[in-house]
Amino acid sequence: MLVTYLLFVAASLIKEISATAVFAHFMAQNSYSYSQADWANDINSAANIGIDGFALNIAANDYEVPKIDDAYAAAEAHGNFKLFYSFDLSYSWDYNVMATIVAKHANSSATYRWKNNVLVSTFSGEAQGDAWWAAFKNACKAKGVVQAFPSIDGFFNWWSWPDDTNTNLTTATDLAYQTAIKTRTGPYIMSVSPWQFKELGGGNNWVELSDTLWKYRWEQAINDVKPDIVEIVTWNDYGESHYISDINPRVDLGTLAPNYVNGFDHSPWRIIAQYYISWYKNGVAPKLTNDQVIFWYRAHPKNAVCSGGDVPRNSAYPVDAVFAMALLADSATISLDIGSKHAQWNASPGVSIGSVPFPPEDSQIPYIQIIKNGATAKSGYGSVYVTKSCSYYNFNPFVGHIST
Repeated sequence: MLVTYLLFVAASLIKEISATAVFAHFMAQNSYSYSQADWANDINSAANIGIDGFALNIAANDYEVPKIDDAYAAAEAHGNFKLFYSFDLSYSWDYNVMATIVAKHANSSATYRWKNNVLVSTFSGEAQGDAWWAAFKNACKAKGVVQAFPSIDGFFNWWSWPDDTNTNLTTATDLAYQTAIKTRTGPYIMSVSPWQFKELGGGNNWVELSDTLWKYRWEQAINDVKPDIVEIVTWNDYGESHYISDINPRVDLGTLAPNYVNGFDHSPWRIIAQYYISWYKNGVAPKLTNDQVIFWYRAHPKNAVCSGGDVPRNSAYPVDAVFAMALLADSATISLDIGSKHAQWNASPGVSIGSVPFPPEDSQIPYIQIIKNGATAKSGYGSVYVTKSCSYYNFNPFVGHIST
C-alpha cells in the first residue's frame, strides 16, 4: 500500500514529532453510532498501552466525515493522541473531496505530522497513478495545506499475514519496500496484526495462518525491520477478526459478523501489544513486574461441519490447539490442559510461547496454570468451550488472560 505525506504550510510553527511511533488502524465505518465519549474511551484505552494515535480508515464522504469531527475533539481533549487519515481507495474517491477533508483538521493539535508534515495514508492507494496523486497534492496546496513536490513519499505495507500459504510471514516484502524509499523523504510504515479471518458470504470467506503471528510479527518489527512507524491492523475491524479493542455493543456488526465476533473477546491481546510497543520505542525489552499468561484458541476444530456459513479459504492451515504466551517476571512452569490433552514448559523470565492440541473429546474448555516451586500460583479457565458442532463457521479466536 502507498503512503503519501503532505507538507503543512505552517510547519515551522509546530514542534516536530520524532519517528518510532505506533498507530492503530481504526475503521471509521464502525463509528456510525459513536458519540464523542465513545471516541474518548477508545483513545484512552489505546493510549494506556502506548499507542500514539489512530489511522482513520475512511471509505466514503458520508457519515464517517462528521464522526471524525468527534474523534478530533476527543483527541484534542486528550492532549497527546494523534490522528491521520487512511483513505480506502478500493472505493471511489475524488481527490478534491479528499483534500477538503484533510484541510479541515490540518491545523488541529491532534493531527499527526511526520517531520512537521501532515501525513495521509491509503488502503489500495497503488490503484491510482502518479498523476492522480500529484493532482491530489495540488488540490491540497490550493487549500493552503501543502506545497508541491513529487507525489509518493513513503510506503505503508498493509499485508501483515501469510499470503494464502501454510508458512509464517517473512520480512522480505517489508525490507524491499524499506529499501525502495531510502531516497525518498517519507516514512516506512510496517503493519503488525494478530489475526485474519473473515466470513461474510460470497467471496469474503478466508482465514490466514495466524496462530503465533502476534508474537513473531512484533519481533520482526523490533529485531529485523525497525520501521519508522508501526501500524497495528487493527483496533476495531471486527469483520476481519483482527480487532484488539473491546467489542463496543453500540457498533452495528451487520447480520453475519455477529456469528463469529460476539463472545470472542480480544482485549487481552493489548497486554502483549503494550509489552512490544515499549520494546519497539525504547530499544530494550521492558522489565516485567508480575507473571501473566495470555492464551487464545478457536471454538471448533478446523474440520468441524457447521450448519451455517461457508468453509473459509485456507481452513486447513490453522492448528487445532490452544496457544499461550507467558510474560513472566520470574521463572515458572506454564501448564496447559484441555480434555485429555496436556502440555507444559519451563519458562524463563521474559516472553515464551507454547500450545496444547485440541482433545478428541467434545465440549472441552482450556485450563491454564502458572506453577512455581511445585505449587499453582495462578490458574484460570477459558470462557468458550471447544465443540465439534457449530452453527456458523468460526475461525475467530477467543483470547483470555491470567495474572499473578
